Amino acid sequence: MTISPLSDMAYRQILDFIQHEGLQPDDRLPAENRMAETLGISRPVVRQALARLRSEGWVHARRGSGNFVGKPPVLQHTSFDPLQSIPDVRNFLEFRRLIEGESAACAARHGTPEMIENITAKRRQLDAAMSRGEPGIEEDIAFHGAIAVASGNRFFSMTMAALAEQTRIAIRLIRDLSPQPGIKRAADTRREHHAIDNAIRSRDPQAAHDAMMAHLRGGLERLFGISETRPRD
Repeated sequence: MTISPLSDMAYRQILDFIQHEGLQPDDRLPAENRMAETLGISRPVVRQALARLRSEGWVHARRGSGNFVGKPPVLQHTSFDPLQSIPDVRNFLEFRRLIEGESAACAARHGTPEMIENITAKRRQLDAAMSRGEPGIEEDIAFHGAIAVASGNRFFSMTMAALAEQTRIAIRLIRDLSPQPGIKRAADTRREHHAIDNAIRSRDPQAAHDAMMAHLRGGLERLFGISETRPRD
């Protein structure tokens, strides 16, 4: 495939759009004419970029329905085993603390203004879902995904995308099995998300790291009724 400078630019802009919006596999992309207008380029150039994205697995088309986000190529061969037990969930949340604490710090340090605004937008969408009494699972994943994108390190984003299904399971278990009352659980979760968002917006890497660690420690507390992770051998 011959790649023109314009189509290469469109290719990168569409990839940026997918990541910055926190789009997940099978989410629908805007129509070609809307993308062309947004990017300020012609529809033929957009089509060239989409063809390249489809050939690489980033996008797939459905006849009569448009273009949809595909599974990132690097993740087609990268997967984590499903959570199969309560100890798995505990280990998963501890693993996320290690990854996401640094991701939040990097977002505070390196995130562009647009990326940080996107984090706040995703947090507000999550707030709205929880206010409606919804679990907000996809909104939660999008919020954490936006932070990973803002970190400036694509491996954080790829790891979070690869962990999406495990995250869904963990959130459901915390909601269904937590001994905490639902109202308190939702209030604590919302407060923690606000603390993360505020620290990143304040460009305070240490505060962002600490807020994320506290949030994921809170998940352990909500599910297991513990105040810290288990001691190391």
